[in-house]
Parts: sequence; C-alpha cells; structure tokens
Amino acid sequence: MHNIPLDRIRRIRVWEHNHENGILNGTTEDKRKLSLIDLASNDYLGLSRNPRLIKSANVSMSSQGVGSGGSHLITGSRPIHQELENALCQWLGREHVLLFPSGFQANLAAILSLADRKTIVIADKLIHHSLLVGIKASGAKLKRYAHNDLNELEKLLTLSKNQSSLVITESLFSMEGTSPNIQKISNLCSKFGADLLVDEAHALGVLGSEGRGLCYGISGPLKIVSGTFGKAFGSGGAFLASNSSIGNHLIQTSGAYRYTTALAPPLAAAALEALELIKSNPSWGNELQKKALKWRQRIASKGWTYPPGDGPILSVVIGTDKQCLAYQKQLEESGLLVVAIRPPTVPEGTSRLRIIVRKNLPENSLEKLIASLGSK
Repeated sequence: MHNIPLDRIRRIRVWEHNHENGILNGTTEDKRKLSLIDLASNDYLGLSRNPRLIKSANVSMSSQGVGSGGSHLITGSRPIHQELENALCQWLGREHVLLFPSGFQANLAAILSLADRKTIVIADKLIHHSLLVGIKASGAKLKRYAHNDLNELEKLLTLSKNQSSLVITESLFSMEGTSPNIQKISNLCSKFGADLLVDEAHALGVLGSEGRGLCYGISGPLKIVSGTFGKAFGSGGAFLASNSSIGNHLIQTSGAYRYTTALAPPLAAAALEALELIKSNPSWGNELQKKALKWRQRIASKGWTYPPGDGPILSVVIGTDKQCLAYQKQLEESGLLVVAIRPPTVPEGTSRLRIIVRKNLPENSLEKLIASLGSK
C-alpha cells in the first residue's frame, strides 16, 4: 500500500478553483502561494463552477433546504429529485432512474440487485473498486477477463452457460482512458443469456450520442446503467437507470437506497441544470474528444507511448513509483497539476500520469505540458 504524503493532502484541501481560466489557486501549510493549471480533476466540461449550476443550487437551498434530512422513503424526497429522475429517464431512454448520494453506493446497490450466491459474475479485470466490493458483498463467484478482451469474455461465458451470469464493465475506464465495445459485449450477453451492468460514470456527458454515454440505445441484456454527477455534470451524487421492474425491485429491497439520507437537494438541482446545459450543447462531447485526440498526438510525437482511448482521460505510463513521482514534481514546478497514479490503484510497474483534458483549460495548457514533459 502506498500512502499519500500528508503535505500533498494539505495542498489538495486548500485549492480554490478559478472557473474562468481553469486555474487552481491555493496555499500550502507554510503559506506558499500555488497557482496550477488543473489537469487532474474529473470536471471534464468545467461545469462545477458554472454560474447557472451555482444559481440553481442556491435557489434549491433557499426553497428545499441544504440537506434532505431523511431517506427517500421517509422525509428525504423533494420535487427536485423527481424532476431529475424524469429528465434522466427521457435523456437516456430508460424507464426508471433512482438517485443515490454517491457512485460507490449506487454500484453496491446495482450489483446486490442483480447477483447473489448462485450468480457467476464475469468482470473486466480493471473495474472500479466499488464494483469489486459489491461483488464480494453479493457472495457471487467472480471470474475476471483481461481488460477489454472480448475473446476471453466469450470463453468465460461459454464455460458459464446455463448458469445465472452477470457481466460487469465500464464504458470509460478511469485510470486507462479506454473503452470497450459495449454493443459487442451486449451481443455476447444475449447469446449466452447473461445480464449486463455497465458503469458509465466517466463517459456520461462526454462519450456517445450527444454525451449520453456508450450504452445509449442498447437494451436487451443491459439491465442497469450506473452514472454519477460528480464528473462531467460538475455536481455530486449518482443514479441507477434501469427498466421499471428492476427499479421497483431496488426500491423494495435495496438497503443502499432505503437506509441512507437522500441526495442533497442543491446537488440534485445543480445536476439537473448541468443536464440542461449538456442537452443544449450536444457537440460538447465531440469537441472534447477532438481536443483530446490532439493532445494524444502531440504527446506521442515526443516519443511517449500513445495514450489509449478516445475520451478526456490520457494515461501516460511511466513505470516505477519513483519515476512517476519525479515527473509529477516536474510538472507541478512548471505550473501543472497532474497526479501520479501508483499501486495499488494500478498494477506494479505501471505507475502513470493521469492527464485530464477539460473543456475550459487555458489556451497554452498543451504547450506547457509538452515543454515540461520533454521527449521520452
């Protein structure tokens, strides 16, 4: 286990984000002033400080309170929750949406609703920790296939035919920047009678038709889509989108939904405003992908391995922890915040710089990055 240095924790805790130019301003414990370009956060569309989101959150606080004060089934539900759920149903083409305070919690609920001790879960080796925790809690038997290797997935499905099976993947892997072919995975699940759960946390708002994610338009074995508001939506909280039968089952049986304080109304209001902005600007996702492509090409032109994927997450594998931390420090000294991702988050020997291309970065961000990284 690699601990985060306390001085870095202190720095992160004092950041103040300047929405206009994508700069993080702050001070360290010794009062040194810091001003870094944010190439680390998941605020892909720069909406976390958008004036419209802030206004919506403030209006909601004034009329519906800061916190919800209870679980959804007691006193926690507010009109804004229903508005957001209905809007997401329409946008995603799903029958039912339930809101959760966090993506971790939503993923636990999703798996526990689809798997039990009799289930075989077949999951990509690089799925998020929350999904692994949910699998363990369900008591299901876990089988893992190599990252995005659909041939291996098919072999495991063949071995598990005639058994209750659940396939789990993500549509945009947060530490790799890669995406699987969701339609092909869905087809395999149909062929072998398996259910499918997809975590779209990092893809929604960025990938797919008008930012609707890579699951948009896919049904059949796809039982639940998990999404969050803390990334491209610039707010907080999460949701599960499903058919009506699964949605009602979750309401009746899911402890993760029934026994937790409902999502704070201001966060729901901000998420709804973000959704309206994304719907009104359907080209945002494609524009960000084009921008990310340019960054990938420039990084590769300097001899670095081409960062895989199409979305805004650029994974530049360095190797050892020591080397990666040295590059992190080098970039920070050049005015760039890029965090070294190390084991156990990623496998030993694959420590990496996780570079995030965001919509509202300063114009010179790419040039500063290339100059600081240098040639491989």
